[in-house]
Amino acid sequence: MHILDCIGMPCPQPVLRVKEALDAGGTAIEVVVDNEASQNNVARFGRSRGHAVNCRKKGESLYTITITAGDNTTDQTFEADAYSCGLPTSAKMIYVISSDSMGRGSDQLGWALLQTFVQTIKEVRPLPEKIVLYNSGVKLVATESGALEALRQLQAAGVEILACGTCLDFFQLKSAIQVGQISNMLEIMSTMAEADKIVSPF
Repeated sequence: MHILDCIGMPCPQPVLRVKEALDAGGTAIEVVVDNEASQNNVARFGRSRGHAVNCRKKGESLYTITITAGDNTTDQTFEADAYSCGLPTSAKMIYVISSDSMGRGSDQLGWALLQTFVQTIKEVRPLPEKIVLYNSGVKLVATESGALEALRQLQAAGVEILACGTCLDFFQLKSAIQVGQISNMLEIMSTMAEADKIVSPF
């Protein structure tokens, strides 16, 4: 068992350490972190690689995540078959919201427009696979508004909501998040890089 002590490491360092260990051939990794956001990010990354993940809380503020390498040959074969014609059978579309205002000019008008934009996402098909929020866009997951309720409905419909943890910290909103998951720059960049289409209101 390879143990990674990631206590005190800022996001996304724990995820990057795990990625390095797995890429180096690690088959059983135990990761120790000191906050729930890092635990969730590491666990989500491990599962995204097709590995078994087990999370445990140690004491008041420590979390242990055990990642055991699994055989994801079946998933790789399925993916190859799905793309055998050279084109994806269904495009991966994500929405990126990087501000709390839509367009330039009046901030008050921009906030109202952005709420309407988010409320309208559920009316357009296909639905996005994920919605990524960063910079002041993260205010949407922590501010009571029509946008917050719309995001809850989208999440219930299977849309993954990812909010930048660093941005939530900057605006002192991490404890106020009401929908979605706290994410990190590695996951945000990977999501954008893997998307077939990115939609943004800016």
